[in-house]
Amino acid sequence: MPPTKSPRKTVRPAKTAGRFRIKRIYEPASKDDGLRVLVDRLWPRGVAKRKARIDLWLRDLSPSDALRRMLHADPTKWDEFVKAYGRELKQEPARTALADFGKLPRSKPVTLLYAARDEVHNNAVALKRWLERAK
Repeated sequence: MPPTKSPRKTVRPAKTAGRFRIKRIYEPASKDDGLRVLVDRLWPRGVAKRKARIDLWLRDLSPSDALRRMLHADPTKWDEFVKAYGRELKQEPARTALADFGKLPRSKPVTLLYAARDEVHNNAVALKRWLERAK
């Protein structure tokens, strides 16, 4: 008698496990990006809107101009930036933008796009971390 196979369990991915990715806007778009969301307040220099393949531009999820300038001037203030940015995300207009962000389909990955040269210290990195904690 052949061995019987046990029924397979359907494993559902966690709500945010691998859902959020970050990518520099200057890198080419790929199918693996899923929904492409620009999270910078300013449009990136030298990037044509058609070539960028942006699905959504949420300017209000970007840090205030003062906070952005602080980080660009001194990346050693990263921890201070992350805390202040987290406080900004809890206030308007970011709260409304986060509500819009929450309406995105959960079945696709979401790639947070940014223009900063620093790939470690930028608002997309901080936002991804914040979104993953806020599950």
